[in-house]
Amino acid sequence: MPQITVDYSDSLDDAFDRRGFALALHPVVVETAAAKIDACKTRFRATEDNVVGADGEGHAIVHVTLALLAGRSDETKAQLTEAVLELLPKYIEATDGLTLHASAEVRDLDPSYRKSEA
Repeated sequence: MPQITVDYSDSLDDAFDRRGFALALHPVVVETAAAKIDACKTRFRATEDNVVGADGEGHAIVHVTLALLAGRSDETKAQLTEAVLELLPKYIEATDGLTLHASAEVRDLDPSYRKSEA
C-alpha cells in the first residue's frame, strides 16, 4: 500500500516522464496520506484506443488511481487528488494540437487486500 496506477494515452509515450512523476508523487503521498515511502508502488499502463467526446483526434488522457488502506478522510483524499493534478503537468511536455485530460481519484483498498514480499 499505496497501490498507484496511472493509465495514459500511448500518444504521450515520449512526452511523459513517468519515472520522474512516480518519484515525485511518492513523497507527496507519504506527506498527505501518512503512508511509508517504501510502501508506494506505481505502475503505468499505456492505452492505445482513447476517444474523448465526439472527436477522437487531438486528445490525450491521464488518469491516476491511488488505492489506500481505509481510514483516510474525504478531505485527505481530496488534498491528494489535487496534489496529483498539480504535479502531473510538470512531467508531461505540452504537445501542439493535443488537449490533455487529466484526472485522479483516491479509493479505499478492499478489506481483503494483503501483500507479500519475497
